[in-house]
This record gives sequence, C-alpha cells and structure tokens, in this order.
Amino acid sequence: MISRFARFAVPTVLAFTLMIAAAPAAADSPYDQWSHGPSPDPDFFPIAVWLQAPSRAQQYLNAGFNIYVGLWNGPTEQHLSQLAAVGMQTICSQNSVGLAHINDPTIIGWLQPDEPDNAQSNGSGGYYSPMAPLPTTTWDTYPGTDIYTRYLQMKSNDPSRPVMLNLGQAVAYDNYIGRGTRRNHPEDYPEYIQGCDIVSFDIYPVASSYPETDNKIWLPAYGVERLIGWSQPDQPVWNWIECTNISGNGKATPTQVKAEVWMSLISGSMGIGYFVHQIEPDFIEPALLYDAEMLAAVTDINWEIRSLARALNSPTIAGAFSVTSSSPIVPIDWMAKRIDGATYLFTVATRNGSTTGSFFSMQVPPIAVAKVIGEDREIPLVGGQFSDTFTPYQVHLYKIVSRWPGDTDGDFDVDLDDFVLLKQNFGMAAGAVWEDGDFNADGDVDLDDFVILKQNFGLWGAQ
Repeated sequence: MISRFARFAVPTVLAFTLMIAAAPAAADSPYDQWSHGPSPDPDFFPIAVWLQAPSRAQQYLNAGFNIYVGLWNGPTEQHLSQLAAVGMQTICSQNSVGLAHINDPTIIGWLQPDEPDNAQSNGSGGYYSPMAPLPTTTWDTYPGTDIYTRYLQMKSNDPSRPVMLNLGQAVAYDNYIGRGTRRNHPEDYPEYIQGCDIVSFDIYPVASSYPETDNKIWLPAYGVERLIGWSQPDQPVWNWIECTNISGNGKATPTQVKAEVWMSLISGSMGIGYFVHQIEPDFIEPALLYDAEMLAAVTDINWEIRSLARALNSPTIAGAFSVTSSSPIVPIDWMAKRIDGATYLFTVATRNGSTTGSFFSMQVPPIAVAKVIGEDREIPLVGGQFSDTFTPYQVHLYKIVSRWPGDTDGDFDVDLDDFVLLKQNFGMAAGAVWEDGDFNADGDVDLDDFVILKQNFGLWGAQ
C-alpha cells in the first residue's frame, strides 16, 4: 500500500530527483597535488593561527586550530618537536632546519615573506617600494629578490609542499597608504599570486584606524572575492580574521568575528586564519588566550567549521536558492551545498541592522525542514520556502532535510538505513524525535511508527 503522502507527491518526488541528479559531482581536493601538503581529506578544513609560540600549541589545538602559520626565527628543532608532540602542523619558512625535515609530516607548506606588497623598511626610517612580484618588474626599489624567483627556488628545493603567500590589506582597500609608491595599483596582485600555490590576505576592519575601512566587516569577504578573481581556478584562497584589540583602536565582538568568518567562507575562502596578537598599548603575543569570552567564541566557530568541513569542501550549488532580505540596507550573503542527501544553506546578515530573510528553492524535498545548526530549532518548508529573522551580523546555518514519513536520516529515501535506526530505538517510551523514528510526533517509537515506515519503504528521491 502506498501512503497518502506518497500518492499526492510522486510528481514532485520525480521533479526533485531530476534536479538533484544534475547537482555537481564531488570536487577533487586542491591539496591532492602535494604529497606533503595540507590534508586532502574532505573532513579537513584549514584553521590557522598566525605566528604563535609552539609551546602553546595544545591550547590552540583545543580551540579548534589545526595549523600554525609562521614560526618566529624558525623553524627550529625545538619548534618542530613541540608541534609534533601535540599533532599540530605548520606552514613555515624554508630554512635549513625545515629542509632537513623534508619528510616530516609536521611541515605542510612553505611561507613567503609576509605582506611583500607593502612598502618595505630601508632600516633607516624610510621605505623602499614593495618587493617586486616578478623578475621583470620595473617599478621596484627594494634591493632583495622578487617573489616569483623566491617561489621557484622553494619549489626547486621541495616540490612536495605548497608555497603560501600572505598579502596585505590593499587586496580589499586600494587606497591603503602602506603600499607607498604602489598605492592604488591593484593590477600588481595577479603578478604577486604567480609566486605562490596558496594565497591569503589580511584586513581587520574593526581594529582599523582608517575611516575608509573602519567597521566595514564585509571587507575580508570582498578581498577573498578579489583574490579568487585574480588567482588560478584550482588555487586555494585563505584569509585572516581579527579577534583582538590589535592596536588599541577597537576589538570586534564575537558576533562580528563570526560574521567575518562566515562572510569569508561564503565568498569562497578555503582556509580561515586568526591574528591573535595585541600590539598596542602593550604587546601580548597570545592575546586571544587571555580573553575568555572571545576564546570561547572562536573555539565554537572553529569546531562548527570543522563539523561542517565535508559540506564546505563540496561544490557550491549556484542558483539553488532565491534569497531576499526584507531590509534593502541589510543584504544577506548565502551559499548552498549538497552532500549525503542533505542541502546546506549558509547565510549571514552583512550589515549592522535587523532583517527577515526569505529563502526559496525548487531543489529541496517536497516535505522538508530547515534544521538551524547550533540553535536547537527547525523551520518547516512550505512549497520549498521558509523565512527567518536576523539580528545585526547574525549567522544562520541551515541543514535542509527530508521529513518524508519513514525517512529517519533525512536523505529523501526510505530504505534499510532508516529501518535500522528505527529498530535501534524501537520501544523508546518518551522523548523520541523524528531522527529516532518517531514519525507521528507522539514522543515514542512504537508499532505505529513502524507501520509508517513500512508503508513508505522503497520510496526514493535522492539516488
């Protein structure tokens, strides 16, 4: 016998099946090309900390970090030993110690000089131009080696690891005075990017002292989009996020930090790093570790990203949703993914105002809910549509799953997996939820639920 749900919805099931059949196939990891690079495992997502003492690696590991980028005056043997002891990996300078550890899995990449796109000190209170990106560059006055030649030398020494290049805030802010003679020359950046395999940049808008960037927390995402536009299709783009009162000009709130992170991810960042120093008025290298509220917030963000790594590493589904904001001055950024039978919709309000977001898709199951990740609530979809409210800079992460009767795991089929889950929970007398097999919402898993599953067994929509 076919259930009343299946009778009215078979055409919708077929339409949904045809749509998801056209979804993009799983992408190969960009890290596959390096035998000693970052892990290509789809459950790995790079979360880095900048230039911290390896003696604190366990604390950062506990907070969800998995990469140290930069080692002060290193790497040294002690640095590598301390990191290896806790399982923390590093992207570091390619010095003699690093090259002596050519087969050491602790090192997963080599680091170019930091922010070579900014004017370089001449050691006498003045400045050279930025470092030249290419050997053919004609505008430079810096006496050192250009970035591309450095890159070729690093790759010659060790082709098994990627070379990382971190650029400055002019990636997102053309008029940055720190570029000196190359201020307002964004055309330099495609040339710089030739000197690396992984490219990143940093801009810290809440900690900024420049009116043009102050509190414009969407600028990290804007810079990510520009870097992606300048880079090669398979070149990973990462970016850095503020989380401390860097120079005494202000500190982002936990809400703003989370918004900066998710705006960056939605824009295509493939690695998130944090600048955790305080420089003024007193220098504190691990300032994040001394800020209990911010450390807790960053820890939550990091572990949430890690739990969603498989989705984040999967192809983005362009055009899967129609997204509107009730407030024209508060745009909602979004990104859709599909994996393991579920559709993920990642969203963030990008301005300091409240709004209501409305979301519509024809590529979701005909009977579905949007589970709001980390918020212990779910929103029913009606005709492929749902709405939700946003406070300023609020992030909402949705996992849209089937609520087809009998489908315990939400992958839009009713099969042996669902039967096994119901069987495991059969007899639960109170507190049962849909995922346990409680399809009639009476709080238990009993014969009534088994009959619902049996009526729909074999129904498919996500193969």
